[in-house]
Amino acid sequence: MRAFASYLVLLLAMPLAALAVVLPANVYRTQGVAAPDCDGLLKVLIFAVPAVLIYGAGALLAYRAGRRFHRLVSLRCLIIALATVPNVPKAMHELDRNTDDGECPG
Repeated sequence: MRAFASYLVLLLAMPLAALAVVLPANVYRTQGVAAPDCDGLLKVLIFAVPAVLIYGAGALLAYRAGRRFHRLVSLRCLIIALATVPNVPKAMHELDRNTDDGECPG
């Protein structure tokens, strides 16, 4: 029953992880407009941090369970957690660029 609840949490967190991967750091630049997006970092972090924590913990706990199915779930969780990580430095770089240009208060 505990494993079922854990997998249910991972399943329910899937949209959170999808948003963490898909959301751009600067929505305006993605649309082709040269405008600063001062809250882009917050939009990325609010989805990325919980997704990395949930799926990182899921990868660790599923791997420790030891069965083949759990190892596959662990690998999937690790892939999802690692897919969300690169978006965070991109968002931080975008905020630093906007702050250096004087467009966003830092």
